[in-house]
Amino acid sequence: MNRTTAFFFDELCLWHSASSHVLVLPVGGWVQPPAGAGHAESPETKRRLKNLMDVSGLSSHLQQHSAIPASEEALLRVHTADYLQRFKRLSDAGGGELAPSAPIGPGSYEIAKLSAGLAIGAVDAVLSGQVSNAYSLSRPPGHHCLADNAMGFCLLSNIAIAIEAAKARHGLGKVAVVDWDVHHGNGTQSIFEARGDVLTLSLHQEGCFPPGYSGAHDRGQGDGLGANINIPLPPGSGHEAYLHAMQQIVIPALERFEPELIIVACGYDANAVDPLARMLLHSDSFRMMTRMVRQTAERVCQGRLVLVHEGGYSEAYVPFCGLAALEELSGVRTAVNDPMLELIQLQQPSEALLNFQRAWIDWLAEGVEA
Repeated sequence: MNRTTAFFFDELCLWHSASSHVLVLPVGGWVQPPAGAGHAESPETKRRLKNLMDVSGLSSHLQQHSAIPASEEALLRVHTADYLQRFKRLSDAGGGELAPSAPIGPGSYEIAKLSAGLAIGAVDAVLSGQVSNAYSLSRPPGHHCLADNAMGFCLLSNIAIAIEAAKARHGLGKVAVVDWDVHHGNGTQSIFEARGDVLTLSLHQEGCFPPGYSGAHDRGQGDGLGANINIPLPPGSGHEAYLHAMQQIVIPALERFEPELIIVACGYDANAVDPLARMLLHSDSFRMMTRMVRQTAERVCQGRLVLVHEGGYSEAYVPFCGLAALEELSGVRTAVNDPMLELIQLQQPSEALLNFQRAWIDWLAEGVEA
């Protein structure tokens, strides 16, 4: 079945520079300059995804758009003025360390505003009824960014900015954010944890990032108590564990909450060859999770669904994972075959280990329902 899917992208977002690093380590001392891509948050994963979309023919089936940068007014609904001023000063001065895990380059402030603007545009397109669903290839990412500081490669909270813009522009009510990036969506959680109108759900590798964080017992505060759900999964969790968590926790929570819009913080770093995590997902995992959320959106919120790109650091594999999600969004299947799919499927946890993972997820589900 074909659906009308918008794809928001701008080449300028790929020009954000995270300066000279090796994965996440700054060059210097005992760390040699990189021979390859350098910093983990490289533009190449996103560029290669867009390239694969183009050569596969998928792009021709999508409504392709850019967007205007997020306004200062839109940023100030989420971020403090002091933080934005500090960010802009450093960007105008040529870049540097905005935070220990958030290096920036010249012009990063304007590029980050464009990244947030793409997310705003994607939400606008869905809420206005122009398209069935939308994907925003936002870069730099956003889900770790706090209201008053950058963190984990994230410079502006793209999804939170898009939500607040939609509330101001469209009178949007309840929103659910499903974050399947392998790292905890701590920024989104912190911004909305005292709010009952935004449900935040994060599936993440336990203890990965922020370092040591689990979050199983963090359920929100004040009016937001119960509107925050964390699903920390053991390292090595694979396809079946993620689908079990979706079935037992995520989908029931979405159905209970009955949002008017679902946004996915769509990171691909739970894939089996990502350098910054130790999970075992493959392209069909992201295809199936997208299908589950899309079908839920059709039941609870007239299909209103937006995916906003977050992490994913394997240049070779992110394109196949992203293509699978976009194929599922649009209902268009290309001729592309994932060359790594069978190998990763052979590396999935044994039944005994999977039983342990299911038991852990079932225990988490009991806590959510309590």
